[in-house]
Amino acid sequence: MTTIPRLPGDLADITLPALLLRNAEDHGDLPALSWRSGEGWATLTWREVRRKVAVLAAGYQALGVGRGEHVLMMMGNRPEHWLSDLALTHLGAVPVTVYGTAAPEQVAHIVRHSRARFAIVEGARELPRWGPLLADATAPLERIVVVEAAEAGTHRTYGSLHATGGRLFNPDAFEKAWREGRSTDALTVVYTSGTTGEPKGVRLTHRNVVLNGVALDAAVEFPEHVGHICYLPFAHIAERMLGIYLPVLRAAHVHLCADPAHVAATARELHPFQFFGVPRVWEKLTASVKSALAGLPEEQRRALEAANETARAHVDCRERGEEPSAALAAAYQEAKERVLDPLLALAGFDRLVWTASAAAPMPLDVARFWAGFGLVIMDAWGLTETTGVVTSNGPDAFRLGSVGKPLDGLEVRVADDGEILVRGATVFDGYLRPDGGVDSACDAEGWFATGDIGRIDEDGFLWVTDRKKEMIVTSTGKNVSPALVENTLKEHPLIGQALVHGDGRSYLVALLVLDPELAPAWAAARGITGDLMESAAVREEVARAVAAANARLNRTEQIKRYRVVREEWGPETGELTPSLKLRRRVIRAKYEQVIDALYTP
Repeated sequence: MTTIPRLPGDLADITLPALLLRNAEDHGDLPALSWRSGEGWATLTWREVRRKVAVLAAGYQALGVGRGEHVLMMMGNRPEHWLSDLALTHLGAVPVTVYGTAAPEQVAHIVRHSRARFAIVEGARELPRWGPLLADATAPLERIVVVEAAEAGTHRTYGSLHATGGRLFNPDAFEKAWREGRSTDALTVVYTSGTTGEPKGVRLTHRNVVLNGVALDAAVEFPEHVGHICYLPFAHIAERMLGIYLPVLRAAHVHLCADPAHVAATARELHPFQFFGVPRVWEKLTASVKSALAGLPEEQRRALEAANETARAHVDCRERGEEPSAALAAAYQEAKERVLDPLLALAGFDRLVWTASAAAPMPLDVARFWAGFGLVIMDAWGLTETTGVVTSNGPDAFRLGSVGKPLDGLEVRVADDGEILVRGATVFDGYLRPDGGVDSACDAEGWFATGDIGRIDEDGFLWVTDRKKEMIVTSTGKNVSPALVENTLKEHPLIGQALVHGDGRSYLVALLVLDPELAPAWAAARGITGDLMESAAVREEVARAVAAANARLNRTEQIKRYRVVREEWGPETGELTPSLKLRRRVIRAKYEQVIDALYTP
């Protein structure tokens, strides 16, 4: 259990500003926020953070931001974003982060739906999506604040707003404003990433967030004031919790990583105690490490393989709840010291006490790969609507492939049709309506239908298999989990991405994408050069990979035909959500002719 600093009041009544005041009073000299500055890091202590937040709050108030106001933000993971979020919260306003990859029509929908009069954006890349809304009579947007002053044009700059706040700051007014807030007030609205349909606004309160954070810390154990590398978008509930709310609760240290592509380098530099990544992030890290290890001399590879097997045996014992034998414990310690830890140190992962994933089913081969280094990826599960984590594996009770057991204060059950239902204090009030009210999404008994399909095993572990709306029903009436089939296909190093199709059809087909890191390494090791898409050897290996996957699947789940496509899928090109989930409808539309051809005799 993580030790939480002094709580400033009854748990159900605490607000985020009350926690920030506690941090400034009790831990004022501890580092709170760091970001890249030149060749090093700039850092603010908790006392300095609160002073900055107070000045910014005065600046936003002078701009016209009032209590209950939704303020939209589209910025990367930079201090202006993090500090503005807390400043708006102290005014009783509601910060709402919009994904940086959102299309103009999605931005316009969120502006209209949230009734937002103010937006804070980073610079020139964002302005074309926001600027036209100022002249749109159907949109309420009135003012845009731009962080990059050189790109602001006629818009208000963040720097001038901060300067105004410095001139107008009134300590008494600042303290009075945040103390008027209640734990049941909206802390944020998180718009879902929209795998289908328009994004929906999920209203979360201070109470939702604080209770979820305390419950999560009861399930894991961290060092005091544990640091966090913050690289996922703040529009995602995971980074809102991990990068803003939990650090305030824990008086922890946040390192902002503005470019997600630099997260691996940042980990190598900082050697963090915790690391969170959605499954696609772990897949890419796995591919990168495998590619690097492929270049080891044969003697080192054999030593590593032996150490991996020892580590997996050690993890297997822990997974079964057994104490490793003295011989296994000694062998594992030797493997760690001589082989595993030196390699993990190269990646900055040698101090990790908590590695986690969520947002989608974790491929079991990825989990088993890291178990070979003694790292157990603690798969968790939750939704935006549940303020993040509902269930989680823990160091003392885990099952690889499952998403763990419910946190304290939450109930989970599975409906007759397999849908997972959740009830508890961290379940949201409802979806935001355009008029400012909320529509409850729970039934009369308080159960929220999550849309995920799963089962609970005899030991109480939850296993999530797929999204209810994404389940494939073949023309013969058989139900198939596409994620299960896709993860099985991706176990081969050549296959980086996969989409399975077959709804209403008599058999399944798949679109495959070669892994951009492992496929070239695989080819180079075999002397294959040139365009891999044109290589007969690569085509033959992909065929063997599909056959191997089919051998592990039942008849209905097997892939009858497939096509390897050239372009990797990503958020920028629209095939993935910002949280790296497949946008199946987009991919199917993009490759409609290819899919149709797979069903043509």
